[in-house]
Amino acid sequence: MSVRQRGGQAGKKVERPSSPEATTDESQVLQQVKSGVKSEWDYKLALFIITSIAFLTRFWGINHPNEVVFDEVHFGKVGQPGILDHVPGRLMLIDWLMQFASYYLQRTYFFDVHPPFGKLLFALMGWFVGYDGHFHFDNIGDSYITNNVPYVAFRAMPALLGALTIPTVFLIMWESGYTLPACIVASGLVLFDNAHIGQTRLILLDATLVFAMSVSVLSYVRFYKLRHAPFSRKWWKWLLLTGVALSCVISTKYVGVFTFLTIGSAVALDLWGLLDVNRKYGALSLPEFGKHFGARVFGLIVVPFLFYLFWFQVHFAILYRSGPGDDFMSPEFQETLSDNIMTASSVGIDYYDSITMRHKDTKTYLHSHPDRYPLRYEDGRVSSQGQQVTGYPFNDTNNHWQILPSQPFPEDNLLGHRVKSGDVVKLRHLVTDTYLLSHDVASPYYPTNQEFTTVSLEQADGDRFNDTLFELRIEGAKGKSDFKSMSGQFKLIHFPTKVAMWTHTTPLPDWAYKQAEINGNKNVQQSSNMWYVDDIPSISADSERLKKEPRKIKHVPFLKKYIELQRAIFFHNNALTSSHPYASQPLQWPFLLRGVSFWTQNDTRQQIYFLGNPVGWWIASSVLAVFAGIVGADQLSQRRGVDSLDERESFSSTLIHPSFHSKFITLHVSGAVTDGSRGLTGTRSRFYNSTGFFFLAWAAHYLPFYLMGRQLFLHHYLPAHLASALVTGALLEFVMNLDPVALETNIENENANGKAIAGKSNQAKANAGKGATGGQKRVVPAKERAAGNGMLNLWAMTGVVLALVIWGWWFFLPLTYGKPGLSAEEVVRRKWMGYDLHFAK
Repeated sequence: MSVRQRGGQAGKKVERPSSPEATTDESQVLQQVKSGVKSEWDYKLALFIITSIAFLTRFWGINHPNEVVFDEVHFGKVGQPGILDHVPGRLMLIDWLMQFASYYLQRTYFFDVHPPFGKLLFALMGWFVGYDGHFHFDNIGDSYITNNVPYVAFRAMPALLGALTIPTVFLIMWESGYTLPACIVASGLVLFDNAHIGQTRLILLDATLVFAMSVSVLSYVRFYKLRHAPFSRKWWKWLLLTGVALSCVISTKYVGVFTFLTIGSAVALDLWGLLDVNRKYGALSLPEFGKHFGARVFGLIVVPFLFYLFWFQVHFAILYRSGPGDDFMSPEFQETLSDNIMTASSVGIDYYDSITMRHKDTKTYLHSHPDRYPLRYEDGRVSSQGQQVTGYPFNDTNNHWQILPSQPFPEDNLLGHRVKSGDVVKLRHLVTDTYLLSHDVASPYYPTNQEFTTVSLEQADGDRFNDTLFELRIEGAKGKSDFKSMSGQFKLIHFPTKVAMWTHTTPLPDWAYKQAEINGNKNVQQSSNMWYVDDIPSISADSERLKKEPRKIKHVPFLKKYIELQRAIFFHNNALTSSHPYASQPLQWPFLLRGVSFWTQNDTRQQIYFLGNPVGWWIASSVLAVFAGIVGADQLSQRRGVDSLDERESFSSTLIHPSFHSKFITLHVSGAVTDGSRGLTGTRSRFYNSTGFFFLAWAAHYLPFYLMGRQLFLHHYLPAHLASALVTGALLEFVMNLDPVALETNIENENANGKAIAGKSNQAKANAGKGATGGQKRVVPAKERAAGNGMLNLWAMTGVVLALVIWGWWFFLPLTYGKPGLSAEEVVRRKWMGYDLHFAK
């Protein structure tokens, strides 16, 4: 690269011609641009070939294996209570989305930690092929063929989206103005990546997520290229398409917010440039800027949010029957479902009834036994040595509590008084004849939370009377609502200290028999403080309270149901914190240090091991480091008044560079491409603004995972890997020292004699440009612009990169497609980074 001192003529600001002739020239240029697009047959041929290979690699052998694919992962038996509680050795169905599709087709309510859009797509596919949802995946390894399940149709959905992702990557590079080799490299890294292939051949959400993310980027690039025709039909079209694509991302998985972060950062920079009073093309008035701001808010925030709500409305409309997801929702929500067991079996509770209480989230019973808290805990804190009150997962007589009024009723009117919301009550443990109590003593695990214990009748009626009082706060109750079993979820608030009875999943030590801790939570508003009455053991079989009238389905406003479901989703998503043998850390992903075992078959030694193409991933990760190094070196050299990047010459009258940036990049007849406000050369502008945008997409989809405490797996890196492929293609072109080839800049002037002035020396171009006022503009083909600038070297480098990537894809292909089976020696040869593959012996 050449090095020059800054401050030359190229950095000067040149005003845009304001004559009518300039406007006419621009119109002629745009017409030439359109005709130039039609002539780019080589791009179109490459796009067709790449798309064909994408469909071949995604659909080949998609019917294998023909049984439920599994892995030991955190989801457990999908749709069942305890779905989010990690149990070592629990098996997860990788094709678990088919079960959700079954629930949709049978209109049965279920709960999942992801938004509904991706699952609705699979349900739509099932409806198309006439599937009735009869198969519920009761056993790992069940045959799809034996159970007459159209699994190939379901797998075809992610395979289709995965195949369409490849041409989308190609179009992103093409629309950004890169050469054909750069487009091929970027799309080839995704095309021949084993992780992208493996994840799109099974019934999973990631294919939908990655495709929607790529379409979002493509749509925004198209929108940005129309920034000088604001509020035109096409401008609105691509703005709204960007918003719809963003909605599909966030409606598939909540990590789609990272795509919002990418596009949002770009939009913020764009708006910051529009606000500049020293804009190249004149300052916008505040009303004009307000129109731009409002249009972007509407297209990129309001529209995505409305579509996001729409999918939840469809979700609620379809799932109107009671199902396995009932337990995650409030009684009020469950009353909107037909055939709901909880609301159908609810019984009003009277004072002096014997009841059993369960925690809503952990399903443990409120329990007590004669054993006492130890004098000192392991951290040296002292307990009250009172009777233990714990959480017990099984039904037992030690779970029976009698509910009593704070003041006894008269003897002649003792029974028949209904417990109401807001009542202050006492709870008597029947087996030990003691009374529930909380006091200002630290709990075993939480020094800030209060201990729960029990005391004798003498103490409960004496100096500890106030400490035995608890207030019942029924969730969603209006006034003095009746306290009911099953449907009446409540918080038990200690009356004197205002702490809520609470439990969690960490078991107590051996002195409490590994049972759950019960303590007083000072955060009363916390949703995990919720309990419900599971049973009323004392009620007689012929009680009038057991007689039921036909129940009417209750109507709850959509927004109320939506907010409740959102709270449940976020709560349980954050609960995915337990360890897992195939979990990995973000630091391991760019280097592909480990994968995930999806499926094995002992008889044939076949296995599906989720792993990227190591060659492609290492190349892309290396290029990311090179990009960061170049940025650092360039910033350092500019501090010393030196340009470390080449100055690229471009031609024609004032036009707009298509690469991503928030400021206007103008082309001048007499010099280099410059940034309208900073004087950046075309090389630097393109490097920072186009390649930098792709790098921003990678960082936005990767770095936030370092802040997460939940379980993480390799598939979380797939969107970031796609962005790294874009960076690789762009930087490869940059390193080979080629001029940017973009539709708007791909123009040259012809002088009055019809001779092109492109390719001449700087002075010749400037002189020729002076006499080209009345000349014609023409689109310069990519081949012509690249001539003499290392195009042959770029093709050679492209061939080397693709050869290495294709070899890596082929070498690990048996682990991606699950066939053929490998011998122990062949398996060992593929354990490059110590991958935990099966059948290595």
